Amino acid sequence: MQHFISVHDLEQPLAMLYQAQKFKKDPLMARQFGQGKTLGLLFFNSSLRTRLSVQKAALNLGLSVMIINVNQDSWNLELEDGSIMNMDRAEHIKEAAAVIGSYCDFVGVRAFAKLENRAFDYQEVILQKFKQYAGVPILNLESSSLHPLQSFADWLTLEEHRPKHRPKIVVTWAPHPKALPQAVVNSFLEWTPLMNAEIVLTHPKGYELAPKFVQNCTIEYNQEKAFEGADFIYAKNWSSFKHYGQVLNQDASWRITTKKMQLTNQAKFMHCLPIRRNVIAEDAVLDSSYALHLQQATNRCPTAQAVLFQLLSNLKNNH
Repeated sequence: MQHFISVHDLEQPLAMLYQAQKFKKDPLMARQFGQGKTLGLLFFNSSLRTRLSVQKAALNLGLSVMIINVNQDSWNLELEDGSIMNMDRAEHIKEAAAVIGSYCDFVGVRAFAKLENRAFDYQEVILQKFKQYAGVPILNLESSSLHPLQSFADWLTLEEHRPKHRPKIVVTWAPHPKALPQAVVNSFLEWTPLMNAEIVLTHPKGYELAPKFVQNCTIEYNQEKAFEGADFIYAKNWSSFKHYGQVLNQDASWRITTKKMQLTNQAKFMHCLPIRRNVIAEDAVLDSSYALHLQQATNRCPTAQAVLFQLLSNLKNNH
């Protein structure tokens, strides 16, 4: 595995899952493995779980960690090739990525969609330019269209609570006052072929996702019908893909309630966090015994550790 940008970078997904399970049982089992190596973490956007879980995972492996909040701790970066840099951006990403790559053995990058230009966002310009110019393995800490670290933790969580039968997983849109990217739900759907599950996607009309992410899904516009017989309910808001970045619907009837959860097969509730209580889901759902959102957050550490371990292993094998 040269980089970790998406699920498609995993050469042996099940082996990675087993490695994450081992690290969850014994986080310090490879405490010296990364000694002498440095991980750089670049945040173009806010973070809580990703920042802390990846840093903790790195420390568990003996890695040194350097963190920069880009545009706050550093110069504003110019992204365009051939630009005349006579405005407010003092450094080009070509130089910045190359310099950071010379200081670090791996670089993690978090850069959200701006939700203004769909083509630009889905090109993953910042992530791809770091991949091009840094000269070291790149770790996706959530990009414009994907969040593979979250999806890996989701997969581990699902495996820990998998029923004996092939489960039904419902991914449901939920209301939110702001326009949010499609990254988490795109990424989760991209990982579902590994999960051996029936996948149902439910959302109001107008919130259809990019076609390439929904190939393994049944789409149901009636949320309550979708919930029937479900074993897992994964709630997430996303803004419109077709009418890019727009909030077309804030219908509170799509909020997850205990009444809706009673339609399911005693389903577990999932959410990536942060979550707006009583907007996405009511308190009674989040505080219930069937809520897994905190376990998903806990699983961010061992899964990130498994990814870093694999990148380190590849680096050592190539040297």
